Amino acid sequence: MRAAGAIGVLVVAVSVGCSNPGEPKSASPPPAAPQAALTAPAPSPSALPAPEALTGVIARLADPAIPGADKMPLVAETTPPDAQTFDRFAAALRDGGFVPLQVTATDVRWSDSQPGEVWATVTLSSPAPDQKRGLTFPMEFSPAAGGWQLTRETAETLLAFDDARTGS
Repeated sequence: MRAAGAIGVLVVAVSVGCSNPGEPKSASPPPAAPQAALTAPAPSPSALPAPEALTGVIARLADPAIPGADKMPLVAETTPPDAQTFDRFAAALRDGGFVPLQVTATDVRWSDSQPGEVWATVTLSSPAPDQKRGLTFPMEFSPAAGGWQLTRETAETLLAFDDARTGS
């Protein structure tokens, strides 16, 4: 998780002073740059989070040893009742033979509709040889507190899938 905390979108502001070497130097500071010049540029592809930063979120969300209340920062816009949902999700994965859960993320890319958020194709699978099937699912993540969290919309879809699967 330390890597996840170190990874995030970094905005670097660079001030460039322009002066003409032929002009006399003054004792007063240069005028402030116009506010428009200080706006942050759009994130560059090199600032995308490492896949491990995203898979760590899912691995913690699926870990039955972590109480649901401790998982609330992993998902955007959570409320106290969500803790029980997170516990049920982890228990369903455990009971289905998916613990320990293997999580991989590929195709990490910026969201086309939500600036600053990223999409990734995430695969959940079991290391057990009798569990040949896994789940591959597009997931959206938003930046939070120096790391990443699952968007509320993705969490609701993922948890609804879990409810349908365990209900049959």
